[in-house]
Amino acid sequence: MFRRAHPGEQVTMSQIETAPITQNGPEIEHQDRTIKCVDCGADFIWTAGEQVFFHDKGLKNEPKRCKPCKQAKNERLAAIAAAQSSGVRQRIEVSVQCAQCGQQTTVPFYPSQGRPVYCRSCFLASRDTVTNTPPAQAPNGE
Repeated sequence: MFRRAHPGEQVTMSQIETAPITQNGPEIEHQDRTIKCVDCGADFIWTAGEQVFFHDKGLKNEPKRCKPCKQAKNERLAAIAAAQSSGVRQRIEVSVQCAQCGQQTTVPFYPSQGRPVYCRSCFLASRDTVTNTPPAQAPNGE
């Protein structure tokens, strides 16, 4: 058990380096973890050192993107912010794969994670089936 140093008391570096990391309870031991990137689907390592950094900064959520995808996202956001601040209307075109037919296509937005993106023909076909379906009848036949 460690105690706080009293004012004026000398504390050596070896005492500081060997002190466990605690937060109102048991020691927190960090180990490297493998996480799947939400953008590219590749596995990446969240190192123990990065976990300590997150803990020290009070960050609660683990990273969702690998370093290249995180950098690409930050560059996209910076480009959008720069265009907005200069008053230029920037047209976005993102290359994606259709979730239904697998065809490569472009869309004028950045897709949200976990939501399917369709090519124009699949999107129009799915929209037509939704709008052309007859209204459901009530269970009692009314």
